[in-house]
This record gives sequence, structure tokens and C-alpha cells, in this order.
Amino acid sequence: RSWSSPQLFRLVLAALGTAAAVLDVLVDGWVAAEYAWGGQPGLAALVLALLAAASLATQACSWLWYRSDPPALHPDVPQWLVALLHLLQLGFFFRCLHALKVGWKVCWEKAEEEEEQSHIAFLSHDISMLRLFETFLENTPQLTLLLYVILRTNKAEPSQGLGICTAFLCVAWSLLDYHKSLRSFLQHKYELSWRSSIIYFLWNLFLICPRILVVALFALLWPYAVAVHFPLVWLAMFLWVTLQGTDFMESSGSEQLYRAMVAVILYFSWFNVAQGRTLYRSIIYHGFILVDSTLLALSWLWCRFPSDESSYLIPLLSAALPCYLLGLALRVTYYKWLHPNMRVQQEGGYDVVDANRGTDGLEFRSVSVPDLVNRRMQWLAQAQFAISWPVRQHFHNGAAALESAV
Repeated sequence: RSWSSPQLFRLVLAALGTAAAVLDVLVDGWVAAEYAWGGQPGLAALVLALLAAASLATQACSWLWYRSDPPALHPDVPQWLVALLHLLQLGFFFRCLHALKVGWKVCWEKAEEEEEQSHIAFLSHDISMLRLFETFLENTPQLTLLLYVILRTNKAEPSQGLGICTAFLCVAWSLLDYHKSLRSFLQHKYELSWRSSIIYFLWNLFLICPRILVVALFALLWPYAVAVHFPLVWLAMFLWVTLQGTDFMESSGSEQLYRAMVAVILYFSWFNVAQGRTLYRSIIYHGFILVDSTLLALSWLWCRFPSDESSYLIPLLSAALPCYLLGLALRVTYYKWLHPNMRVQQEGGYDVVDANRGTDGLEFRSVSVPDLVNRRMQWLAQAQFAISWPVRQHFHNGAAALESAV
């Protein structure tokens, strides 16, 4: 049976997303090999250590989710094999391939059963979340390291240039993909449009770039000081996330792992994890990051200016603040005119910025297979869109949900 062009396009995007994950690992290996062959074994070891730490945390989450998922979602392979694949750090890729297999079945056979459609949606949402974790635990620290090495040596190898370009795009794209995955819980009219996608992509990119730049410059000044700065800021973020009372994982121990990974994300980028009003939390967070980044930049300027060898970095650093402010302006634009809550207000709904003011507002698609609802992403969608949830919930149809796996 033939399928429509949109179905084929979404399946191709899912396949490209899986291929991009493999390519990212290969590029990391290439960069590490370049450092080792260039007589810099310390940098090679650091790249591999970041890769290993990110992989271990991601595989741990994937395995914990697999153990708690409904049996109907488990692939038709022995559990010991799934455990072995996670032990070999291949669990995430196995999830991607399994999602492609289910997506192929849904698209090719044009499955109309709600269970099959909910199945692929569940898998796609988990893949989106795992990709976000892996990106911020691996790509952002490696991106900072690559930029530091380039600034220190005043030259860029082909592998480093490719690594920086792909890492920046991967970070911003993973945030966009995560947000699209959350929006897929809403009715079709609230899904992320191309205009919203562009604005969301840009404001994340403009906020992350200055943060990475100032951390790299600070490392250029005092390399070992970053080993003190990062744990201190990470600890502050971890405590902040803990005080917000997250409830994402199935057990208290795994919840601590989740909070630790979110704290790494918050070191570089905003990430909402709690229900209720986000305005004040956002102001506190961005104010803290702006002050912290400014202190890092001023430290570099105080110790290096006016150094002729670093003078070319002054315009670059001067552009960091306008870039960050532009990112904040785009973020305000998004939440003022493009966020789904604003659509509700324009249509005559109540002010849904306050999560305690009612149960109407954003509409959610219903699902006839409640056991296949992804409770993890459902909880995050509740926090993201700041609403009460006695309203209807939904899942995408199988083909549309595959797009969130890219």
C-alpha cells in the first residue's frame, strides 16, 4: 500500500535524526583522535570523558524508563538483550531503530488503530527527551572545549570547525525538537508553526552562544578555575530544581539523576521543570546567568586588556551582550504572540499564565488508550504550558508524532 508524501517526509526526517546521532559520535571520535595525534592526550581524554559521561547518564535514563514502561511498549526482543545494549551504550540507538520500525509499520500499513499511533508517539517523545539530555551533557561542554582550544591556539582544524557548527545547531535544534514534542500534546491548532519554530530556534541560539563564549574566555584565562566555577553553579541549579519539587522519574533515586542532568542544562540554557507561573522564575534565572556571565567576561577583560594578541576578541565579546539581549527580546516576542496560551486569550479564554485559575483553556486531544500515555512528557507539558490538567489529553497520530523524534 502506498503512503502520502507527508508520511514519507516524516519517516525520512526520523531516519535523518538517527543518522545525525551516529554522525555526532563519529565526529567526537574524530576530534579526540586529532588531539591524540597532535600530542594533546589530555584534551583527547577530556573529549572522550565528556562523551562517556553523557552516554552513561542517557543510557541510565533510557533503561529506567524501559523498566517502568507498559509491557505493550517493549520491543519483541529478550529483556536481557535490551539490558546488554544499554550496558554497551547502544540503548538510545536501539530506541531510534525501534521507533523507525514501528513508524514504518504505521506509515506503510496506514494503521488506524489508536494503540499503534499511541505507541509511536510514546517512543518519539522519549527519544526527543533523551536527545535533549545527551546534547546538553555532551555537545555544550564539548563546544566550550573546542572554542577554548581554538582561541588558545589561534587556529581551527577542520574537525574543530565542523564540530563547532554541528554542535551549535544540535543544541538549538534539540531544544526546538523538545518543545515541538511537548506541543504535540495540544490540539492541532496549537502546534508549532514554521514562524514559531524560527523564533524559538533563534532565541535559544542567541542566548546559548554568549554563555558558551564567556565560559570559553574564562577558561582561556584560568583553565582550572572552570573546574571550580562549573560545580558551584551546577550545585546552585541543582538545589533550585530540587526546591521546585520535580516529579519526573518513578523513584526518588532516579529523580535525583534527572535533577542533576537538568542542572547541567540550566548552566547553559533555560529549562522549565515546575508548574505554575514561570515569569518570576525566568527573571531570576536570566538575571543570575546575566550577572554570572558578566563577571566572567569582566574577569577576562581585567586580566587581558589591553593585550594586542587578544584585541581581536574585544569586538566578539562586545557583541555577546547585544546577542543575549536580542535572545531575550525574541523570547518575549515568542511568549507574547506565538505561545499557545496567548492563542487562548485571543480566542476569549482566561489568562492561563496562572495555572490555578481554572481548568479550561488549552485544548488537548483525547486518547482512547490511557495506558500508553507518556506520563513523563505529559508532566513536563503541564509545566511548560502552565495549565491545570483535568482537561483532555492526547497523542498525535503515528506519522505526525514521528517528526518529534528528529
